[in-house]
Amino acid sequence: MSEEARSKIHLVMGGRVEDPRGIEFENLSEIDLVGVYPNYEEAEDAWRSNAQRTVDDAEMKYVIVHLHKLLAPDLPSEA
Repeated sequence: MSEEARSKIHLVMGGRVEDPRGIEFENLSEIDLVGVYPNYEEAEDAWRSNAQRTVDDAEMKYVIVHLHKLLAPDLPSEA
């Protein structure tokens, strides 16, 4: 299967972090799993929506996880 045909899935999640400069979440049982998206653009839209909703809370952080990189780390990387 060509790389163009591969799904580049992304997970968007967030929660309260111990330090706003890091990504160590305080309570994993309270992680907000926003969703899994088929491309970076859709994941970024979901991330942006949730991050903007919580912008006034410095200890809330949303991130995009490149699941395709975890599932197939030997493939050439792009967003």
